[in-house]
Amino acid sequence: MNTNHEALTSSPWISDQGDGTFVNPVLHADYSDPDVVRVGEDFYMTTSSFGHIPGLPILHSKDLINWRLINHAIPRMSLPGYDQPQHGNGVWAPSIRYHNSKYWIFYGDPDVGIFMTTADDPAGRWSELHLVQEGKGLIDACPFWDEDGQAYLVHAYAQSRSGIKHRLRVCRMAADGMRLLEEGVDIIDDPETHPTIEGPKMYKRDGYYYIFAPAGGVEEGWQTVLRSRQPFGPYEYRIVLQQGDSTVNGPHQGGWVELESGESWFIHFQHKDAYGRIVHLQPVDWIDNWPMMGVDSNGDGIGEPVMRIRKPEVGAVYAIEAPETSDEFDSSMLGLQWQWQANPSDDWSSLKERPGHLRLYTALNNKGEGTLFQAPYLIMQKFPALTFEAASHLDAANLRSEDRAGLIVFGYHYAALVVKRVSNGDLRLQLIEGDAETETVVWERSVALETLWLKVIVEPGAVCRFQYSLDNEQFEQLEHYTFQATVSKWVGAKVGLFAQAVEARGGFGDFDWFRVTGRS
Repeated sequence: MNTNHEALTSSPWISDQGDGTFVNPVLHADYSDPDVVRVGEDFYMTTSSFGHIPGLPILHSKDLINWRLINHAIPRMSLPGYDQPQHGNGVWAPSIRYHNSKYWIFYGDPDVGIFMTTADDPAGRWSELHLVQEGKGLIDACPFWDEDGQAYLVHAYAQSRSGIKHRLRVCRMAADGMRLLEEGVDIIDDPETHPTIEGPKMYKRDGYYYIFAPAGGVEEGWQTVLRSRQPFGPYEYRIVLQQGDSTVNGPHQGGWVELESGESWFIHFQHKDAYGRIVHLQPVDWIDNWPMMGVDSNGDGIGEPVMRIRKPEVGAVYAIEAPETSDEFDSSMLGLQWQWQANPSDDWSSLKERPGHLRLYTALNNKGEGTLFQAPYLIMQKFPALTFEAASHLDAANLRSEDRAGLIVFGYHYAALVVKRVSNGDLRLQLIEGDAETETVVWERSVALETLWLKVIVEPGAVCRFQYSLDNEQFEQLEHYTFQATVSKWVGAKVGLFAQAVEARGGFGDFDWFRVTGRS
């Protein structure tokens, strides 16, 4: 059996236990609102990306457990306004399908409408976004092509834009996915039983049309399944997965997939505070043409999440792996794990000016913005595990007066360990905290060296401790200081790097590497 010892020891989170079993979550990272499709022996997953760029991540797996990030369908957002952060806006709850020898992704932008993109190869170039249906509040779109060639689309509504949160609508759609053909039919409207229902995914099995739909809200919701003999209903429905007596709150919203072996599995998220919406996988049994997800441990007829179980039967054993986190900056391109807060500018960074380094050129905040919350030039990645360390080596020699560069943990509240060039030319090491309104220096000291090592240690509960070193051997911890990482708008906390000018551009910081390691 190939247990891939290197992956087991270097990645901060590994689900595959190397003995034929796996533990949940399969990804302890904020891949929210996941959807999955099987094409032959390959599985592809996409998730929400909101306003982060590149957007619409594409992940690949051979066994639903070991995932690799292979692409983003949106390298740059073409809609207006994305030169600045769009916290919580943008790409909501996508669906991914394979039809007519092409891959399709549909998603809803709550402020614009329903978009679609296609690709012949999910790891290749995706088409420009196409607006299928304009409309404020239209979200969580999923296409379905029936055996007779008729196409349909099901979607939900965003209460914040439309005032509706308890209805799902099914519409006929052109076979090429370019437009809707009619107003459609609301197939559920039951605010007492399902005060919030969203994220629908449409399937067909054994003559039934199924719509898998999460309900009850992000943190404490449950998974509902609707079924009918007709695409427009009438639909009956059941709750098929909930927390019950388990420790997994809000197990819902995701995608169902059937294996060549005949097994069924359901991938979904759990909202886990600062870590965001992490990804779980549940076995599915079909009983009387209803799916039973997880295990019914308390006998109430509703499934509950399982934490450890045998791996899906895919006919082979594959190498253990997880999405990349560390980056040595030796390539001509950034690792796929990195995202900016907005469409990046070419003059924010370079991997060529100093080979083996990420050069971040100092950028200016917009006039009147005194904190980093609206800074578009932060380059960050998801928290990858319950506990981990993230460190980088910074050469600050080329920072100019009032410039600063460093390591940041970002959410509604952020903290950063930075090197700042003060007006007399000296360097200071500072720990700053901030939010959308204010920023404060909570600790500082003078430093004589221009190269420093910066580290953050993330402990259970997303409690962060910052350290620094002048020689990469002896690390000093900021005594009696901890920072509680927080979510941002619809996303979990992130960790990354930045360089900022206060007076004028022209300076830069060189980062030799960014390394993420696990902690026992």
